[in-house]
Amino acid sequence: MAKQAKVTLERTFTIGEVDKNVFGSFVEHLGRGVYNGIYEPAHKEADEHGFRKDVAELVKELGVSIIRYPGGNFVSGYRWEDGIGPVEFRPKRLDLAWRTLETNEVGINEFASWCRRTDAEPMLAVNLGTRGIEAAVDLLEYCNYPEGTYWSDLRIRHGYRAPHNIKVWCLGNEMDGTWETGHKTPMEYGRLAAETARAMKRFDPDIKLVSCGSSHTFMDTFPEWEAETLAHTYDVVDYISLHQYFGNEEGDTANFLARSLETEHFIKTVIAICDYIKAKKRGKKDIMLSFDEWNVWYHSKLRDDDEMKYNPWQASPCLLEDVYTFEDALVTGLMLITFMKHADRLKIACMAQLVNVIAPIMTHTGGGVCRQTIFYPLLHASRYGRGTALWPLVASPKYDSKDYSDVPYLEAIAVMNEEAEELTLFAVNRCLDESINVDCFFRGFEDYSITEHIAFESENLKAANTVANPDAVVPYSRRDSYVKLGKGEFSIEIGKASWNVIRLKKTTVNVY
Repeated sequence: MAKQAKVTLERTFTIGEVDKNVFGSFVEHLGRGVYNGIYEPAHKEADEHGFRKDVAELVKELGVSIIRYPGGNFVSGYRWEDGIGPVEFRPKRLDLAWRTLETNEVGINEFASWCRRTDAEPMLAVNLGTRGIEAAVDLLEYCNYPEGTYWSDLRIRHGYRAPHNIKVWCLGNEMDGTWETGHKTPMEYGRLAAETARAMKRFDPDIKLVSCGSSHTFMDTFPEWEAETLAHTYDVVDYISLHQYFGNEEGDTANFLARSLETEHFIKTVIAICDYIKAKKRGKKDIMLSFDEWNVWYHSKLRDDDEMKYNPWQASPCLLEDVYTFEDALVTGLMLITFMKHADRLKIACMAQLVNVIAPIMTHTGGGVCRQTIFYPLLHASRYGRGTALWPLVASPKYDSKDYSDVPYLEAIAVMNEEAEELTLFAVNRCLDESINVDCFFRGFEDYSITEHIAFESENLKAANTVANPDAVVPYSRRDSYVKLGKGEFSIEIGKASWNVIRLKKTTVNVY
């Protein structure tokens, strides 16, 4: 017997515009993320710059809008000057973050140019761990000033006449973490970030700056970190960052699928603190959120810890190479739904990372490439989730898990694209053994009809795609899942443990 649920939409109950940068990603100098990931000059698919064309095509297929670089923990010990100029003269450095050897074959210029070739914008992080104001401003000048100064002319001599015109900058990375090189107290970071921001905005008042927030909700300093650092940075930054990773180490799938409730709590708490600081300072602007690291991450952790401890200082070793399962894809879908539910304040989100390192795209060095299971929810959200988010009223049965109570089996969000006259409902059924029959009542969409129901489901929750078997679990189009009840009303079956994309378009003809 299927469970029963109800979703009601009202066209005027809008949340906000879904920013294209919610569908971003992240490339760090870590493992095979750069070398033997996006960049592999000896590969048969390499372009004239050494970057893999087959990988670039999948990045473009995802529609990734913005890509954060070069870290991550790596940036807190990074000398950006090491990655510019003739490659043969670039120094090799020991990276303290991941205990590997960095060859610096790829740097700012190569990365920014690759981003533009994949139709994405670069989002750069500056080192506020071991460096500070001067290095950040020099990098900004090198990237964005047209010509006529030391750093801009140096860029031109390096072969890049046009400035990169990078508009979004992160003020360090995870500075609340004791694992971070140059870890700071909230006061130390707040002061340094504020002064760095002021200097950078003197150069260009139109750039957007991201202040470091908490690295996870389990941090001892959360949420005091946000309150104290924003007390310093509120006037000069535009976003505050959130980072969160989930795992299913205990093998408790019901609890794992409930973890997105923690994301909801994280977002609401940070918004509340941002608004508290705004009120305290009698400010006029809202601080927006940048969820610039998020994903499932746990499959590879024990192996990676041993590798970094017992085999350090390798160049681009295999690190953080999680092979993702179908249940991991459900969690990524739930997080994407949560992000779109907060479209009014959450304006950037970067799945960490893009290739090989906890990534939707996996390659074999010298070989093929595949779409991991988590590729598909991001692809669907990026392709169909651009527009105005609508607040759905969801009546769903609930369950309790080990760590969470009142978990709705049905999680959903709707996005309206008025220009294309399209509406998309994204939905996840958390129930592991029963489908859900959902009665949908869409007010203001009486002349819309379903054009497609994309379903992503598997009898094997541990099913995974690999380079050897790239299509073990893939989405498909359901043709028999719904019954029309009236104008703007229909009943649709959502399969057990599934990710669903229900697309509607303004039409007078029912395509089924």
